[in-house]
Amino acid sequence: MTDKYTVQLIEDENGELSFPLPDGLMGKMGWVEGDTLIWKDNKDGSYSMTKKEQTELVLVDCISTYRMRYLVEVPVGKAEWALDTVVCEQAHEFSQLHIGEQIMSHRVVTDEEAMKICDEDNAYCAGWADELKKKNFYTTLEYQTTLRGEE
Repeated sequence: MTDKYTVQLIEDENGELSFPLPDGLMGKMGWVEGDTLIWKDNKDGSYSMTKKEQTELVLVDCISTYRMRYLVEVPVGKAEWALDTVVCEQAHEFSQLHIGEQIMSHRVVTDEEAMKICDEDNAYCAGWADELKKKNFYTTLEYQTTLRGEE
């Protein structure tokens, strides 16, 4: 069973609303003053709060491996010509199979470093607002939670 608490909203001299959380709740939840809390509408007239986790950005460098096939017609006895045609990038792709990715390295980066790398690697979007780049290129904790079916 989930514990439920009722608190009174307090309005300060500037009209800002706040509410005091009981010490017992703060201790039980592991919250301290200054923590950022995330509100969730439970769609039943109630709300849930969770502490926003501290996060960091990790840049992971990978190499993606494919098995490529080319079908090259050559004169009888001249099979090596097919190799030259492929190496010179003059052959049509016959098929491919993605083998997988191998992680080469990883490192923690700041948001500023990530934006700089994003602009270098994706020059076509260097003029985009940072928030748009983050939405399109960052794999957020929220996104990963959604993929796992958690809320």
